[in-house]
Amino acid sequence: MTNLICNYFVMHDRSHPAMPSHPDCPEFYTGAPVDSADLRFRDAFLAELWETLRTRHVLLTAPRRTGKTSVMDHLRDFPKHGFTVIYQNVQDLTHPADFFQAILDTLHDQHPEIVKRLAQGWKLLTDTLNKVTEFGIAGFKIRLRDTDPDWKDHWRQHGDRFLDQVRKQESSILLIVDELPDMLFNLKREHPAVLREFLAWFRVQRQDPHPSKDRARWLIGGSVNLSGTLDGLGLVDLINDLDDVPLPVLADAHVIEFVQSMLARRGVDFEETVPEQLRAHLGRPIPLFMQMATQELYRSWKKAPRKLVSADVDRIFAQLVVSMAAQDKLQHYYSRIAKYYEEPRLSAAHALLGQISLSSAGLSRAKLMQEFEHHLAGAGQTIPAHERKQHFNQLLRDLENDFYVSEIAENQYDFASGLLKAWWKKYYA
Repeated sequence: MTNLICNYFVMHDRSHPAMPSHPDCPEFYTGAPVDSADLRFRDAFLAELWETLRTRHVLLTAPRRTGKTSVMDHLRDFPKHGFTVIYQNVQDLTHPADFFQAILDTLHDQHPEIVKRLAQGWKLLTDTLNKVTEFGIAGFKIRLRDTDPDWKDHWRQHGDRFLDQVRKQESSILLIVDELPDMLFNLKREHPAVLREFLAWFRVQRQDPHPSKDRARWLIGGSVNLSGTLDGLGLVDLINDLDDVPLPVLADAHVIEFVQSMLARRGVDFEETVPEQLRAHLGRPIPLFMQMATQELYRSWKKAPRKLVSADVDRIFAQLVVSMAAQDKLQHYYSRIAKYYEEPRLSAAHALLGQISLSSAGLSRAKLMQEFEHHLAGAGQTIPAHERKQHFNQLLRDLENDFYVSEIAENQYDFASGLLKAWWKKYYA
């Protein structure tokens, strides 16, 4: 175990932003994304991603809390290949007009000099900047919206012009758009007639000119499986030009290394079994849960300095399952099913996950199919056999893609996260 110890004995976290980062003592990140300077285990992936972005538009997929935003922040903070990078979360947007207004507002906030160049010959943006000069920089989005009261009718025209202006620039812009599936769900709910029109327009813009010759590069992010989302809407053909790049799952060795270094650098003494015990509890590691569990181990030691043993890990893990901190993060996994799954898969997802949480080593595909049919019968749903099979296959695929379960052996499924399984068993089984 390394003897490197922080030169100050304070446990950092992102809820205290005034605390400085220290190169020998990285912070615990249990709320905000990991600071780009502290991002670990992603160097090879980032290098491959940048190479792909040189010539392709990318769809970056990963479940929530697994480090997608941290990777996106790193792209923004350490750009390559001459790109200017902006990041825009579109989770709460409901219309393409909001989409372009948000991107322009972020671009103006982070790179006002670029917006001034984009405004040359573009009356909408020129008039907006003139109004901002008169009324103050804080009102850019308001002035942009007011310059054309019919933005929602003219979104396509403004989107075309925005990209035309970008393509006239000498340097390229990487536009990172995070949580696009959420925006599409909102669009389906509030403006269903616009959904296909927007996706079709967006596809044409990504294909012409060819990405390798385009000054605009798109990286689309989603915590919900975008292909599955659009497949259910019959629109998957409108995004199949994107290069699908899933965020790799951290390796077991990464978890062990993280626990060892974060504890050792704080002067914590621990048995060699402690990192592996924590890894075993976590299952397929979600970085946020890895951070939280290691932080709790450190807090426990700080209250009563001693040599940590495997029993400490067991106790900390049991406490974490019922903690308010974990409750806030884990409740999302339960409630999001109601938002993104439709019947009969919605209630069936809750039922199957409840049964899996009660198992010691997961359930077979055949057993899950039996539970699925039992649930349908109990709910009084009479569905033809071939449709039941189709619904079940789609449900299991969605639960895998959304990180709830993983195939731990051939046709054997268990929760991907040990913490989520323990929490689900306690509260929803």
